[in-house]
Amino acid sequence: MTATPDTVHQAVRQEVTARGDALWDVARRLHADPEYAFAEHRAAALLSGELERAGFAVERGVAGMPTAFTARSGRGRPAVALLMEYDALPGLGHACGHNLIAAAGLGAALAVAAALPAEETPGSVLAVGTPAEEGGGGKAVEVEAGVFDDVDAALMFHPGVYSWARAPLTAQVQYRVAFHGRAAHPTGNPTEGVDALAGLVELFNVLAVLGRRLPEGSHVQGIVTHGGTATNIVPEYAEGLFGLRAATTAALEDLTERLRVCADGVAAATGTTAEVERATVRYEHFRDSEVLSERFAAHLARAGVPLSPPTPGVYLGSSDIGNVSTRVPAIHPFVAIMGEDGSDHTPEFAEAAASPRAREVLIAATEALACTAADVLLSGALREEAWARHRAM
Repeated sequence: MTATPDTVHQAVRQEVTARGDALWDVARRLHADPEYAFAEHRAAALLSGELERAGFAVERGVAGMPTAFTARSGRGRPAVALLMEYDALPGLGHACGHNLIAAAGLGAALAVAAALPAEETPGSVLAVGTPAEEGGGGKAVEVEAGVFDDVDAALMFHPGVYSWARAPLTAQVQYRVAFHGRAAHPTGNPTEGVDALAGLVELFNVLAVLGRRLPEGSHVQGIVTHGGTATNIVPEYAEGLFGLRAATTAALEDLTERLRVCADGVAAATGTTAEVERATVRYEHFRDSEVLSERFAAHLARAGVPLSPPTPGVYLGSSDIGNVSTRVPAIHPFVAIMGEDGSDHTPEFAEAAASPRAREVLIAATEALACTAADVLLSGALREEAWARHRAM
């Protein structure tokens, strides 16, 4: 009998329900054993092992990262990727809920592969293990390595304090700014010194003024990483680390150029020399595939979890999913696991990521991801529309 969307969706939900306890166990195990950027060895082994036992062809160490992997069921295109994040935050554990993201991506990949009759469904399901979202940008590295080159859609969800169909995620990068001066004794030969720290402090002052006239979504935050070695020596070297964010990648490029201009101007005014160099992978702003987000939202609503558009002017940080969304149609909806008075990256959010509400969200989001993935594989019209809108962005 030929599979219809309704029968496939029903089969997907049955597969997720049957795996509910096992998926929650995976989420709890990850939560209890947090690992950090590029060192998520046990998490990667757990997730890739589950996929391998289910018959997926697993490749570990992809894109030169020991804790990255892909797992494929089927072959060729169309291809849909289910993304898994599993790094934690130092000192806070899974205070961003990546344990739930990992379990949902795992469950969705297993469910859709099991529910779709292989003889009637061309293409493949790709589960992608993506390390170091919190610092390092595993997805950005995978994009450059070609992991998503033959993929038609990339799907994931993120737990949060809002339930939003679309993710307002900004572009982000960090730059290291170093000032070089000349050491001297501040009383013995004060006129011989060129104070590098004074240059760095002045840069902070200039950026504070600049910040008052930046466009919405743009800001600069910085810390001093080196400010001298002794109070009785004029610092010959000072260094700061600056985080830049902007609503779009183009706006981030503009902000980066402004940082360079400010640093050069301060150096000229203080008699120092300045070096500006990128310190991290750049996260692109997220480009939402509206047609796929609408599918996900409709599937999630059937589980009793409605999603709304994001609140205008509210941004929820940055993610390397933005880099994926430059290459393929992608979704990154938020589903609340605690109230709007809370925040991720807090001990309270880490606790919420292992709560009964988190379990309910996990199952609902897994079903919605798997049903959306099935739609991508079964509907050429949906893929064409998603690609057309993606190319028009």
